[in-house]
Amino acid sequence: MLKLNKFFIVVGCFALASCMSDSQLKDKVTKVLKENPQIVIDSIKENPADYIMAIQDAAKNAQGELAKKREEAEKKKLEATYDNPLTPEIRSDESFRGPKNAPLTLVEYSDFECPFCARGFNTVMELLKKYGNNIRFVYKHLPLSFHKQAMASSQYYEALRLQNPELAFKFHDELYKNQSKIKSGEKFFKSVAKKIGANMSKLQKDIKSKAVQERIDADLKEAAKFGMQGTPGFILNGVPVKGAYPTSHFVGIVEELKKRGKVKL
Repeated sequence: MLKLNKFFIVVGCFALASCMSDSQLKDKVTKVLKENPQIVIDSIKENPADYIMAIQDAAKNAQGELAKKREEAEKKKLEATYDNPLTPEIRSDESFRGPKNAPLTLVEYSDFECPFCARGFNTVMELLKKYGNNIRFVYKHLPLSFHKQAMASSQYYEALRLQNPELAFKFHDELYKNQSKIKSGEKFFKSVAKKIGANMSKLQKDIKSKAVQERIDADLKEAAKFGMQGTPGFILNGVPVKGAYPTSHFVGIVEELKKRGKVKL
């Protein structure tokens, strides 16, 4: 302990004996430690618990600072999208829930097997109810590789959409309302398709078709372009929302769009 006390005395003398900036004092301290590393080693051996607590406190503070910086960075990015909105592709054969010319467009990149996407489903339903004819919804695919039935469920959705968009919407709702059954895979998907009145022979032909896979691949590529790495991801009139945020978060975006004169409802 004596060695460490001498170290602090030396540091104190540096600080009191001359006018130093923080960086200059830091340089002096660093030099002393380089020349006398045993000072710190001896102190750690004598006071291990104090050092562990100090390191833990420092780690917590660092994590808090990093989280704050990330939050500020995300806020800046979000602010920028109000003036420079993201532009998802709206295809000529796109299937909308809601009027094609609605002033609000909500695009979702989703995975049928993701539990957070089930929360997103409830939020989407609430938004469709709240804004009525003022909103249109587009469902896009982001099947994650570690969800075994995610790709297959996306293929079924797109194959059904080729028959009739309403069939795809019904399939979408049934899967999110009964998400625990998705792990059963093909058996469950077929039962839902039969229940909603699909043409089963056409469905089986279309599931593995080039058109279906190209559609899903295009959605995956677009999601990556917008930095959607997890699910669900949304874009509301060009403003991104990454995660299963509550309905109020989306309402806040709509209000901000109205305030800025970007949309009229």
